[in-house]
Amino acid sequence: LHGVTGSGKTELYLRAAAHALRHGRQVLVLVPEIALATQMVERIGARFPGRVVVLHSGQAEARRSAAWWRLRDGEALVAVGARSAVFAAYPRLGLVIVDEAHEPAFKHDHTPRYHAVDVAIRLARGAAAPCVLGSATPTLEQLVAAQRGVYRLLALPERIVAAQRAGLPATGRAPAPRISLVDMREELHGGNRTMLSATLRRAIHDTLADGAQALLYLNRRGQGSALVCRDCGHAPQCPRCRLALVAHQAPGGPGWLRCHSCGRRESMPLLCPACLSDRIRPFGAGTQRLVDVIGEAFPTARIVRWDSDSAGSAAAHQRTLTQIRRGDADVIVGTQMIAKGLDLPAVALVGIVAAEYGLYLPDFRAAERTFQLLTQVAGRAGRRGQAAHIVIQSYVPDHRVIRAVVAQDAAGFIEEELAFRRMVGYPPYARLVRFVIQDHSAERVRHAAEALVAQLAALAPRTLAPGWGLIGPAPVCFAAPHRRHRWHVLLRSADPEPLLRQLELPPGWACDIDPVDVLS
Repeated sequence: LHGVTGSGKTELYLRAAAHALRHGRQVLVLVPEIALATQMVERIGARFPGRVVVLHSGQAEARRSAAWWRLRDGEALVAVGARSAVFAAYPRLGLVIVDEAHEPAFKHDHTPRYHAVDVAIRLARGAAAPCVLGSATPTLEQLVAAQRGVYRLLALPERIVAAQRAGLPATGRAPAPRISLVDMREELHGGNRTMLSATLRRAIHDTLADGAQALLYLNRRGQGSALVCRDCGHAPQCPRCRLALVAHQAPGGPGWLRCHSCGRRESMPLLCPACLSDRIRPFGAGTQRLVDVIGEAFPTARIVRWDSDSAGSAAAHQRTLTQIRRGDADVIVGTQMIAKGLDLPAVALVGIVAAEYGLYLPDFRAAERTFQLLTQVAGRAGRRGQAAHIVIQSYVPDHRVIRAVVAQDAAGFIEEELAFRRMVGYPPYARLVRFVIQDHSAERVRHAAEALVAQLAALAPRTLAPGWGLIGPAPVCFAAPHRRHRWHVLLRSADPEPLLRQLELPPGWACDIDPVDVLS
């Protein structure tokens, strides 16, 4: 179910669930994060009171067990939960819904490794029940599967406005949001060195004056990693992998750039290779700094910070959501957490502070993930039909991803990105296997990684069809500081299973088939 943000996917879920319940069947609704379960339970519980249970790993054992048995005994008819809910007992399963099915959080990256979307599909197939994968931004793998007839593609291409009248939704087409793209290079040349452009600052002022809420998005995970020229927007890439090089700085010494896919290392440039500017440096500021900047610019504004540090638990998330919905917040500052299907009725302005942050992660999915996140964040505004304004700030406003987001051209982006994936042989046109090892000794890890590459290189020609490739070895990008050293190797092949059946993996290695995360 490919429905743009605000197109009524949840209402469709509810009607499908009602159909299943009328026939005495059970319904499973999966959400990517525990924190989102509460919002979904509110919507479903209001429609089907007394029939809904919640299942997730953050629950107390007694509460989780009670919910499990209510489902097993057929007393509860609807289960809402995160990925682990897919393993509960459903004796009369009639419908499976996976909301925000594109989210990486559905992949469990520890033993036993599994993808909850794949498990949900198998679960539904075993019960002869439909499985709905809902998303405003499906993954390229999901879209190609639909093109090949593996999935049936349903589309909700327009936003709607719903008003409850006599218990029935009266709907109409919602107005398109106004989108402003700000070239931060021009702001810098004009003497504005702050995180807020004049356009965004003015938009925040007008939004607060109207009594509405502003939501500002900053992908903090990318901070301090990508090297970007402030004059032309150039970011150095690995010539082999076409992925961003990551900046590293030794205390008191020269810096360097590394490709965390193949291991290539380069010296840190003093001047931009593209325009020879000396204003080429890593990004740095995070959400706390943004909160400080807004507080200085709007001293009377009530600011809420919403990220994994400030709202990491389900309870903290619910408190923050309640505070915002109650109107006790004027400006919301957050990271990826605010992009995941939240319904914030009073938000009229979305400001994307640094749209290019995610583009410079050394991940072949960086463009896709950035497009998904920016599209999802932009969709938080104007969800009740009010005029919505989206301000996108970027040092690379001509980048194809940012152009596609501004033009709301998902089809154009998908076509370009699939052409790139086909050319370099990445999913969905091949499969990946990721091998990861960690140890307290950097030397042991490096030697083990090099030995595995040699082992794979000897085995692959005998077991894999032509077109296979090895990437690495290289240290992982986001290894936790002061902990074990981690290196990885990627195997790319149309069908890696013949090799995996013969591979005798040395002790200490973890094997992740079809990895979602290649950074940590």
